[in-house]
Amino acid sequence: MRTIQIAPSILSCNFLHLEQEIKNVEQAGADLIHVDVMDGHFVPNITIGPMIVEAIKKIATIPLDVHLMITNPEKFVTHFIGAGADILTIHAEADCHMLRTIDVIKSQGKKAGVSLNPSTPLAAIECVLQDIDLLLIMTVNPGFGGQTYISSMEPKIKKARRMIDKISKPIELEVDGGIKATNVKKVVDAGATIIVMGTEIFHSNNYRKKIQEVRKIISR
Repeated sequence: MRTIQIAPSILSCNFLHLEQEIKNVEQAGADLIHVDVMDGHFVPNITIGPMIVEAIKKIATIPLDVHLMITNPEKFVTHFIGAGADILTIHAEADCHMLRTIDVIKSQGKKAGVSLNPSTPLAAIECVLQDIDLLLIMTVNPGFGGQTYISSMEPKIKKARRMIDKISKPIELEVDGGIKATNVKKVVDAGATIIVMGTEIFHSNNYRKKIQEVRKIISR
């Protein structure tokens, strides 16, 4: 059975109490901290930059899973690596020289991921699949938290799982967008190994109880 990791997305946390929010989800049993970086150009929202990642790194005790939803990510990956990203994911749609950027990330001893928007076919990453550590499938159109899960992405997740299984190296299959306790089982059954959850965790009354609920559901 595959090991499933839960990565709370701080996009949905209370930024007035960011340090405590991170400590709370760590104590609740999170495996990774998912950090959504948006530039207002690649996606219609602006969030955080390397300074905030650096601040988070000083207090986090679990890996930082940094998702760059930005144009020209090759110009910024070294800044986020220096800030403390453990996993750095770029978008296939935003980088015409993915292999070069992936090489930069890995040369610094970090894990490299590539993400695909819902309308982007898996063919876009076939040429780099052997080189990455993580493939992220978006199940919403990126840019905002709290969106509705696009269930028609499940065949895409299953196909990605088959592609990964044909390769003789461990590659995490991460899924992000609208995932809740009510649909997480479908995502895991489709082949995901990392589940990103934002509002489902941070808008719950009890982070530990919610994460335990999710783990119980996916273990059935």
